[in-house]
Amino acid sequence: MASLARRVVGALVLGIAAVSAATTYSIDSDDAIKQTSKTIAYDLMTYYKGNQSGQTPGILPGPPPAGDYYWWEGGALWGAMIDYWHLTGDTTYNDVVTQSLLWQVGPNRDYMPPNVTVSLGNDDQGFWGMTAMQAAEENFPNPPADQPQWLALAQAVFNTQANPDRHDKTCNGGLRWQIPFSNNGYDYKNSIANGCFFNLGARLARYTNNQSYADWADKTWDWMQSVGFMDKDYNIYDGAHVETNCTDINRAQFSYNNGVFLLGAAHMYNYTNGSAIWKGRVEGLLNATIHTFFQNGIAFEISCETHMTCTTDMLSFKGYVARWMATMTKIAPFTTDTVMNTLKTSAAAAIKTCTGGPTGRACGFGWTTGAFDGSMGAGQQMDVLGTVSSLLIKEAKPPLTNGTGGTSTGDYNAGIGGDDFMGHTAPITTGDKAGAAILTILLLGGAGGLFGWMSGGL
Repeated sequence: MASLARRVVGALVLGIAAVSAATTYSIDSDDAIKQTSKTIAYDLMTYYKGNQSGQTPGILPGPPPAGDYYWWEGGALWGAMIDYWHLTGDTTYNDVVTQSLLWQVGPNRDYMPPNVTVSLGNDDQGFWGMTAMQAAEENFPNPPADQPQWLALAQAVFNTQANPDRHDKTCNGGLRWQIPFSNNGYDYKNSIANGCFFNLGARLARYTNNQSYADWADKTWDWMQSVGFMDKDYNIYDGAHVETNCTDINRAQFSYNNGVFLLGAAHMYNYTNGSAIWKGRVEGLLNATIHTFFQNGIAFEISCETHMTCTTDMLSFKGYVARWMATMTKIAPFTTDTVMNTLKTSAAAAIKTCTGGPTGRACGFGWTTGAFDGSMGAGQQMDVLGTVSSLLIKEAKPPLTNGTGGTSTGDYNAGIGGDDFMGHTAPITTGDKAGAAILTILLLGGAGGLFGWMSGGL
């Protein structure tokens, strides 16, 4: 009987905690959004161990089997925390963000640290580069003068990816998924790698007013459409193998592909002073994004959430899309009503899931369920933080440029000639290609068969 009583009391305590969390989280006013964001950010940072003794600054626990998270998600985390600072004014985590971004730059200051070489993709490097770009655009406090600067880091990432060695003739161009030729997945070209490159090019063009970056953005967008990774209805598909000349397109759709191209397209619209071409592209892609990835206005990761086969990576995508869509409204204002109405609906659903875990306030992933679904982690917290804090975008400054108050120091030649140690220009053998192809198939087909059902089209 005593044991039963303890269980009843325990259940009541957890229930009260859940109700308390649910009632504490509110988006009814800017002050409420800031307070909600503050608590969610605190809980998110409990997953970060890099500032503890013996741990590696900048990364979330991993990569597997050491922990759940790959290197790239650390770079994504700091982008979320920079936006958190930018939108709320809370400087609590700024020193940790700065330490993390500088610790991972690598010997050539281009976000290719040697210890992540065996899994280093263009998309991984691209996420760190986009976060550095964001730091420049939002005037995040600059590093000491003897340290790498935000703009120069973004330029270094772009320059290494613009290197002709990374744009071979297979599939008529485009970046491969992986950087070193020996990496599994080197024979795969995908939308997120090219999307990060496009995004960086568009943002650097606007920030520096340098047309050469815009030329690369134009070229990448055109390539995406020509190869069939982006169709006429603005559906964006995952990628394809070079052995087939990229004709075996994997038709899985992931929200961060749409988000990364949306933000880049908005920058191109702004850079071109409201070009009708880029306005049409932004409108088409925005409509496709909401149609595919929001169910009744609530974010839904269609390629994995339907059958709950989401990997750790996929569990973080919703937050990037929310943040990038919100930023888009500052440089392509015609999108504001559509975006903000959608984000408010999504945020209201998201906070209803934040009733889990030992604290009774861990955030879940299945927002359309209206309750905590048992899924919790850094990605899930980032998703809710990014969506909730994005509701404050109205009062935020637009992304800066070097002509409108941006203070970060750049280096147009950063990263050039600095990645020879990667060895990605070595000849590719049949064995290399076969090994890469086999692992890529396993990687892309291993999440509970989530891609197979899409092969016939959506």
